Amino acid sequence: MEKLPTTATVRTRMSRQKSRDTGVEVALRKALHAEGARFRIHRKPVKGVRREADIVFGPARVAVFVDGCFWHGCPVHATWPKNNAEFWRAKIEGNRARDRDTDRRLAESGWLAVRVWEHEAAASAASRVRAIVDARRAELGVRGRKRGAGTAEEADPPAVLRGV
Repeated sequence: MEKLPTTATVRTRMSRQKSRDTGVEVALRKALHAEGARFRIHRKPVKGVRREADIVFGPARVAVFVDGCFWHGCPVHATWPKNNAEFWRAKIEGNRARDRDTDRRLAESGWLAVRVWEHEAAASAASRVRAIVDARRAELGVRGRKRGAGTAEEADPPAVLRGV
């Protein structure tokens, strides 16, 4: 790959961009946790699909991705850089295509991909995600674990999901 002309300042700034545990992602996780939601972070929902979700609700089969407005081409806040414009357009369009492919692959495996933009308020995004997870649990017949649930009956999945 041809090395693109850049400055030391730009190179330093771009190398410091976090890909996980960003401020937006942590704020969403805190808001979800405050609502009583329990989840896993940075997991691959489907084996064989090399895509990692930021937040995963396993039993409900919901994968949440927190997308940056610049990197994923937000329809509201996307900007197209003037420097190395061709490179950045290809990069961002490639990210969008990968996001669509990820959503499709997860759907084919029975998962629902939820996209949260970085500009969304954490509380409203958490409420939206929580409503989606609750609806999926109802749809799939999966109960959320209650605090202190520990008996086999409470932890046992419904007969429909066990194939009985």
